[in-house]
Amino acid sequence: MVLAASYSFGEFMRQTIDAFWSFTGFANCEWGNLVMLCVGCFFVWLAIKKNFEPLLLVPIGFGMLIGNIPFQPGMDIGIYEPGSVLNILYNGVEYGWYPPLVFLGVGAMTDFSALLANPKLMVIGACAQFGIFGAYMLALLCGFDPLSAGCVAIIGGADGPTAIFTTSKLNPTLLGAVAVSAYSYMALIPLIQPPLMRLFTTEKERRIKMKSARIVSKNEKIIFPIVGLILTCFIVPSAIPLLGMLFFGNLLRESGVTTRLAKTASNAMTDIVTILLGMTVGASTQASVFLTLDTLLIFGLGFAAFIIASSAGVLSVKLFNLFLSKDHKINPLIGNAGVSAVPMAARISNNVGLEYDPDNYLLMHAMGPNVAGVIGSAVAAGVLLSFLG
Repeated sequence: MVLAASYSFGEFMRQTIDAFWSFTGFANCEWGNLVMLCVGCFFVWLAIKKNFEPLLLVPIGFGMLIGNIPFQPGMDIGIYEPGSVLNILYNGVEYGWYPPLVFLGVGAMTDFSALLANPKLMVIGACAQFGIFGAYMLALLCGFDPLSAGCVAIIGGADGPTAIFTTSKLNPTLLGAVAVSAYSYMALIPLIQPPLMRLFTTEKERRIKMKSARIVSKNEKIIFPIVGLILTCFIVPSAIPLLGMLFFGNLLRESGVTTRLAKTASNAMTDIVTILLGMTVGASTQASVFLTLDTLLIFGLGFAAFIIASSAGVLSVKLFNLFLSKDHKINPLIGNAGVSAVPMAARISNNVGLEYDPDNYLLMHAMGPNVAGVIGSAVAAGVLLSFLG
């Protein structure tokens, strides 16, 4: 055995332990990591204990934990380190691959009958998109450049995949903040919307009973995704990746001859994409990137966008009712469903309505503007991309 003349077992062990310690999370931890770890735990708590959108908040919350475990740079494990596993998975967010796949699943699981039975409800979904353009103006006034303002504005659509897709095209550096903001407000709909609904309506309006919707034929359901695709995408071709997949998924559902494909799109595929999307969005909130003044402004403006969108939906119904006969009045409580959070916003409309009349079921009526909001938010995103992209 040949030993170095200066060999010292004690020195060797000290250097080994020092090297090991320098790679641990304890040695690389900063206060921002601890803050984001607490936020991640809070998201998981909201999902499990409060049942706030668990399919979204559990992956996002746990992704925050994954993304904020401190490590030494250069280990090729971080989500922003090219070639790492997390970075490869994050490509689906950064380059906008996941959102169209989510829209395919949404289309395959969505019944547009409520909208087809009462097409004027589409106006409510359109009016709710005022939140997007109102927030765009606010973001410009707050000093955001036009591209970043567009990213912030899309939060008002209450549609996480649309927000991610739009941000990935306009300013990918804001992806974490915009995505977490959009999904957070979607999950908090049960807390945010009911006070607004009560604020802008009278008790008499909340008790309005709407007539049962007509039966929609199978042919109408089959024709709708084809005509819908042509009409919307001729207006905003930039929304083809989202609207094309949405209407394609709906045709798979309604055609009656592609049941297996529709089930795969709406179940297994959507679940897989949701897991990857939520986890990588959460992991992208690394403290060094996420904890900035811009992030706080984005959350604040996103909240304003959501308030404007929900309020615009309710107020648009009140305006609409001025021109409708007594027998055809619309309950303003379904106006909040004009945002694109399907089906939670529609359930909120129904729940608030039942508080004032236990026999007044609004769910099916609210699904009309709710699914219109899905289309409306994608069209609004296309409009933003057309003049900003």
